[in-house]
Amino acid sequence: MFTDGARSFAIILIVHLAVIVLWQITVDLFQVPKFILPSPLATVATLGSAKYAWLSNLWVTAAEILGGFCLGAFVGVALAVLFTWSPLVSLVLLPLFVTLNMIPKVALGPLFIVWFSYGIWPNILIAFSICFFPILLTTARGLSEVEPDLLDLVKSLRGSRWTLFRKIQLPGSLPYVFSGMKVGAILAVAGAIVGEFIASERGLGYLMIQVQSSLDTPAMVMAVVLLTLLGVSLYGLVLALERLFVVRDVRLQT
Repeated sequence: MFTDGARSFAIILIVHLAVIVLWQITVDLFQVPKFILPSPLATVATLGSAKYAWLSNLWVTAAEILGGFCLGAFVGVALAVLFTWSPLVSLVLLPLFVTLNMIPKVALGPLFIVWFSYGIWPNILIAFSICFFPILLTTARGLSEVEPDLLDLVKSLRGSRWTLFRKIQLPGSLPYVFSGMKVGAILAVAGAIVGEFIASERGLGYLMIQVQSSLDTPAMVMAVVLLTLLGVSLYGLVLALERLFVVRDVRLQT
């Protein structure tokens, strides 16, 4: 007998395979030109060509995504804790972060290049600037939404602020933290590619710009597929961490 998780995974896998098969049949049946929509087989065939340097470009983009996401998660959670502990700091800084978040991130690309030159760091910072704000907001909300009865209980037992944070606020905020991190994982991929589109010397986004002029659509589609796999992998990692910490915390409480 399959477990619910295994059954869900099987359904997801079957649906994805069905879409790929339908894609292949459609291209073959209607004889769609390769420069408009390559078949899955033609797309995968580009992996065998050394001129695209897939591994090198994939590694650069993965480092940008992971670096921007980790930085965003750390800064977002740290600021949320600071805002929860100090309402005055929250009153002063949170509106400023809201305003800064309204800045179009594409507009930051040229500035980051002027400040930090070409390379991986401008793209990491763009990914960070896009993904950290949802993590900050959701974590701050989770830390602030504490049941009044629990607060009264800790205070009646003369618990310190650290005890309140460690025993009540932090465990209760974990679902919010991981909710923000799941959104941040998606946005970090977009941020890294935005940076590579603006100006970059390596990465999957850089490769897509290079092959666009020659209408090498199979390589562009393959780059999109690899980007999707990177995003799915990071999202799956966040889900695994959520199951590890949130489910374990629930079991400990029960």
